Amino acid sequence: MKKINFMCTAFRDGFQSVYGARVFTKDFMPAVEAARKAGITHFEAGGGARFQSLYFYTNEDAFEMMDEFRRVAGPDANLQTLSRGVNVVGLDSQPRDIIKLHADMFKKHGMTTIRNFDALNDVNNLIDSGKAIHDAGLKHEITITMMSLPPKTTGAHDPDFYEGVLRGILDAGIPFDSLCFKDASGTATPAVVYETIKRARKLLGNDITIVMHSHDTAGCCVQQYMSALEAGANQLDLSMQPVSGGTCQVDIITMWHALRGTEYDLGVDIHAIQKAEDVFQECMKDYFLPPEATAVNPNIPFFPLPGGALTANTQMLRDNGLMDKYPQIVEAMGETVAKGGFGTSVTPVSQFYFQQAFNNVIYGPWKKIAEGYGKMVLGYFGKTPVAPDPEVVKIAAEQLKKEPTTKKVVDINDADPTKGRKAAIKMLEDNGIAVTEENIFIAASCKEKGILYLTGKSKVNGVRKADPKEEAAKKAGEYTVKVNGKSYGVKLGKDSATVNGVSYPLNLEFGIDQAAIEASAASAPTANAAAPATSAAPAGGQKVEAPMPGLVLRLEVKEGQAVKKNQLVMVMEAMKMENEIYAPCDGTVGKIAVSAGQQLTAGDLLMTIV
Repeated sequence: MKKINFMCTAFRDGFQSVYGARVFTKDFMPAVEAARKAGITHFEAGGGARFQSLYFYTNEDAFEMMDEFRRVAGPDANLQTLSRGVNVVGLDSQPRDIIKLHADMFKKHGMTTIRNFDALNDVNNLIDSGKAIHDAGLKHEITITMMSLPPKTTGAHDPDFYEGVLRGILDAGIPFDSLCFKDASGTATPAVVYETIKRARKLLGNDITIVMHSHDTAGCCVQQYMSALEAGANQLDLSMQPVSGGTCQVDIITMWHALRGTEYDLGVDIHAIQKAEDVFQECMKDYFLPPEATAVNPNIPFFPLPGGALTANTQMLRDNGLMDKYPQIVEAMGETVAKGGFGTSVTPVSQFYFQQAFNNVIYGPWKKIAEGYGKMVLGYFGKTPVAPDPEVVKIAAEQLKKEPTTKKVVDINDADPTKGRKAAIKMLEDNGIAVTEENIFIAASCKEKGILYLTGKSKVNGVRKADPKEEAAKKAGEYTVKVNGKSYGVKLGKDSATVNGVSYPLNLEFGIDQAAIEASAASAPTANAAAPATSAAPAGGQKVEAPMPGLVLRLEVKEGQAVKKNQLVMVMEAMKMENEIYAPCDGTVGKIAVSAGQQLTAGDLLMTIV
């Protein structure tokens, strides 16, 4: 039998692909311990979205999470993280000093291996990041990203293209210990997987580890993995329930079953794995499991939206009350992929595609260029596999006020005074935060939201987890209902409703009988006409309101400051994008009703201009 090694992705990619990476550390550590006892020794333990998300959503320190993961997994476990080349663990790219600091800090906090990829497959973006990982004493798993192009489109993402990327890596002399083919959307056809890995094995010889990573979003993951093994891969990425299949990787148990009767074996005690998965499911029982996370989507090859971004984005749409727009957004993604130059649909590029599709739906096609997407087509993230659409490039240049570039990304960033150690240290000192290596990296990679965390101003948000007391109250039919600002305790029974201790007959029917409602309203006493209190603008003034739900990132004006119409007054963050708020008129800033770090809903008063 041929032993096939695997990495358990449940506690990083699983979380990102199912819960939008929003999981509290204390909730899943018992499952890590159970997996260790079941004989699993190779874990994905952080990086990717599981770095920023701790500061953005769970209000935790990612470095402390990694320390705890090492403690629980044991000293001998291979703990692996995910890095996005020159972007390391953020959506924006970094200069060389922060790329080096990333590797040093992850080594310090117990990691063993870093998988390193570039969404554009631009080898230049892997040179400095790969060297930093190697120099830090970590194992470097260099990565080529894959996907399938929508039907009737050509230009990249075939075996010739992937072989060319690998040859570029070898020619660049980047040190690496293993090679991963990463298909974040699960859309590469099994035939392409087979031919690509067959060529890679021929180029690299028999000694190096070749890994296949995919998702089951398109329903092809098992067949992709079988094709990879037949072509010469000797390691797979597998997950565990409840974060397996669908938008995540195939389950360990599923792959074990698929290999029965073949020459391959995972070398696991399957009954011990089953027990570990039972523990994991118990750990996660209170978390909302999005229905789209567990489903195969046959239309994914037409977008393609990767598993790790699909639920992260649907969670944000739910948070912002925009889930009804989801079908239109994913339909619009195909065009953003084609006109964007066919960078692989994996973070951060998949997020750029989704953000631009979101803007095309909300504001109209190409009326508002998302910053990340615009910078990508202009060359500020590297060279795209094929040239982006010239008209989109022109629009992006006009809106972002940037010229297209062919310079190396790290060279651009090294010359940018707003990036790097000095800029991060200044952010820390300006906010009275201790200057440590960890804090420098948090400030550099998480910007304002990192500062909010470090100053204690951030709060838990966006974690969709059931409250046991709330669930018990729902089962009991107990609610607090507010009408015109007054609270009522309501308990629903089978044929009665008890309101503030007084029982009333109750009859519930599906649908709205408009005639009955009108008749009841005509005979009912007149209700209190007082409307809920609103924030009224001062006489002669004008309110500035939140255009959508989001987070206050920074205020650009102060109370009493004179402003001109269309002057920038505030920046909000929503859908992982910065949204600039402008003054609607000339005047003086009156009362500012919000502060940095505050969560907002659409229509909330931001400030008044008088």
